[in-house]
Amino acid sequence: MTAFILSIIVTAISLLIISKLPTGVEIDNPIIALIAGGIIGAFSGLWGLFPNWFRTGTALFSLGLVPLIGSIIVFGLTAWLVEGFRLRWGFGSAILGAIALAIINSILFFILRQTGLVVV
Repeated sequence: MTAFILSIIVTAISLLIISKLPTGVEIDNPIIALIAGGIIGAFSGLWGLFPNWFRTGTALFSLGLVPLIGSIIVFGLTAWLVEGFRLRWGFGSAILGAIALAIINSILFFILRQTGLVVV
């Protein structure tokens, strides 16, 4: 449970960073970012229910397009569900936001692992 809460917080921080970049993602306040982070975490957790061989196989055979499209859909769906979380350029913002979210989340979790706050 604490890992999920930490994931929500890291995703919310990532979303706040993304909203400051020229990606077309707009977030009104940090509370909206926390709510959006929770929704993104819950939807991403659904992908984790599939067996590891299935997730790896689809990623390899599609050259990473299936996970990317899934992330774009989750990002757009979250913007549609959460008032105060907007995609200024629609699908283009969803693409840029999903890619930026993956990169910034990876960097933040790398930093947390290096400092010992997160155990692999």
